[in-house]
Amino acid sequence: MSPSSVTTGGIAHIYGKTDADAVFGMEYAQAEDDFNRVETNYINAMGRLAETEGESRIYQDLRMKLFIDPADLKTQYAASPAWLQALMNSFADGLNYYLFKHPEIKPRVTKHFEPWMALSFTEGSIGGDIERVNLAQLEAFYAHPRFVAPAVGSHLSTDPKTTPSRSEAAHLAAVVERPPHLISTMADLPYVHDSDPPEPTGSNGIAIAPSNTTAHHALLLINPHTSFFFRSELQMVSEEGLDAYGAVTWGQFFIYQGFNERAGWMHTSSGVDAVDEYLETVSQKGDNFYYKYGNEEHRLAAKQIVVPYKTEHGLAEKKFTIYRTSHGPIIREENGKWVSIRFMQEPIKALTQSYIRTKAKDYKSFRQTLELKANSSNNTIFADADGDIAYFHGNFIPRRNVSFDFTKPVDGSSPATDWQGLLTVDELPQLLNPKSGWLYNSNNWPWSGAGESSLRKADYPAYVETGTETARGLHAIRVLQNKKDFTLDSLITAAYDSYLPWFDKPLPALFKAWDGIPAPDPLKTKLADQIGLLRTWDHRWAVDSVPTSLAIFWGEDIRRNALDDAKKSGISVEEYISTKISPEQLLQSLSSASDRLTTDFGTWKKPWGDINRFQRITGDIVQPFNDAAPSIPVGFTSSLWGSLASFGARPYPGTKKWYGTVGNSFVAVVEFADKVHAKAITAGGESGNPASPHFNDQAKRYTTGDLREVYFYHSDLKGHIEREYHPGS
Repeated sequence: MSPSSVTTGGIAHIYGKTDADAVFGMEYAQAEDDFNRVETNYINAMGRLAETEGESRIYQDLRMKLFIDPADLKTQYAASPAWLQALMNSFADGLNYYLFKHPEIKPRVTKHFEPWMALSFTEGSIGGDIERVNLAQLEAFYAHPRFVAPAVGSHLSTDPKTTPSRSEAAHLAAVVERPPHLISTMADLPYVHDSDPPEPTGSNGIAIAPSNTTAHHALLLINPHTSFFFRSELQMVSEEGLDAYGAVTWGQFFIYQGFNERAGWMHTSSGVDAVDEYLETVSQKGDNFYYKYGNEEHRLAAKQIVVPYKTEHGLAEKKFTIYRTSHGPIIREENGKWVSIRFMQEPIKALTQSYIRTKAKDYKSFRQTLELKANSSNNTIFADADGDIAYFHGNFIPRRNVSFDFTKPVDGSSPATDWQGLLTVDELPQLLNPKSGWLYNSNNWPWSGAGESSLRKADYPAYVETGTETARGLHAIRVLQNKKDFTLDSLITAAYDSYLPWFDKPLPALFKAWDGIPAPDPLKTKLADQIGLLRTWDHRWAVDSVPTSLAIFWGEDIRRNALDDAKKSGISVEEYISTKISPEQLLQSLSSASDRLTTDFGTWKKPWGDINRFQRITGDIVQPFNDAAPSIPVGFTSSLWGSLASFGARPYPGTKKWYGTVGNSFVAVVEFADKVHAKAITAGGESGNPASPHFNDQAKRYTTGDLREVYFYHSDLKGHIEREYHPGS
């Protein structure tokens, strides 16, 4: 039976006799909706962006080519199991058949898809481990050939002012250089206030046990925070046990975050340290370089990589000689040491794990998928129809010698810094059916994820989790604890709870500062109305709320001024603002925020929904924004302030209003009863074509959290089918 597709509200429901049939149909359907995003993901994954975007992408391509070798992936494809080969074949066939049936589509680079290409892009989250490599540092190292040896025996600075921790360095890399199709922070796009804080990356996952629900069924919230339109929403069904619904990263053939009839899974970005950098002691002998390892010297492997790039005269190319130790490729130089990097490179295992978990029907079978140990960057919140709820930490965690600080580059010449295998699944942080009756993760640490039933930090090595608590985490606890009557709809209400806990400590400090200044001070008079309004504010966002606007403009200003000093003090920025900032600074920041509102909008008394807007006017991957074009008010805010429903918005060149590009991108709530019941919403719409009725048809519902019914069973589709077809017909 050839695969068939049904669309409801632009959402594809694909049916096939075999899993391979379903993969063929889903790739064809994705290409119909937004071939540009499918192709762009693979252009990037294979290190070919410069071929279409020019010289500015050379080092981004070089970074990919350090790790992605087509010849190696072809070999791995040939050695993969037959069932996986069949899926990869269907992946390529579905995309190629779409191009055959649509000759008007002109691919920029990928004229023909090959099955092995699926192995170049197995990371379903918004940015893979490769992005830990800083592009500016990579370019500084490889821009010119090496003719002299680096300094030998010099030492890495341990001054915390000059040496960022691993997590800080990784964050800086992610903020500065994510490619446009993988944008996950607002700092990736140009906007007016360059020093404003970037939108935190991350997602929300919540599982509720039957004991805490009115119907005594497990509930699951699936709420990834990514750049908008980064994933499509669809269902894929076969007669071989596949029946999964959820969010799919463009071009991949597995449901990344979703559910089947019996189980559901939500991934949140992990704080696990699964990437290590090594300081290599290198010397030069003749034309070759050698690195120290124990009492020996080993020759660095050298390889030429060619990066083609687009010019106005056609393709040109730039050649690089790249170097590699036993740890991995050299990616930069630091204080005379060459730095290599090591992280998970298991494309077959990663693709296998990503796919087979979509067919897991219960806790036991889902947990079994973790034995592949090929998920390096995600935690998982799980729920099933048996009533089990569970938390799983990232399952690729190298075992290390804890006498070394692996949050910073370690001595590559010491064999003691080598990985000692991987932690077993039993050694990973995981939690099943906590007494609290709930679980959550919001990209914070897992040590508060189930209230008093939470995992304990002291039970695990430090490298297992490098994150902290966040305002969003505190908010999640607030809406989950001591509640025993959850329903599908009340879980939606919790997911959109409007409280902004970040302001709980800073605002009282502001009020105290205003109370303490003498009456003759000009700020006493200028800020009297603002202080009065903020005193009566309930710390909840709303589209018609003026204090929300004032608080967020003030919060951005004071946070920006305090952030560096807070880091140096080793405390959270909100704690620093509450206890360390001078009264004059607190008040002057409120004055500046009021002035900025007045300058941009004519008054500081501007309702939040007049500022915070959703707009989609083109299908471009990097969106343009225009104050004169239609847009929709949004109440929820950046997750920076603890908003569970996240909307990362900023002004852009030529705009005064703030437009969102990241945050709530797909939201689903699922009840695992005798029949699975779900509601969902996707940012904007399913199609990337502005002429499609499904380009922006979900926008208004998205902005208000008005989730629609999910048609999971074929019988549910009756009366809702817009189009039913076999691909190509």
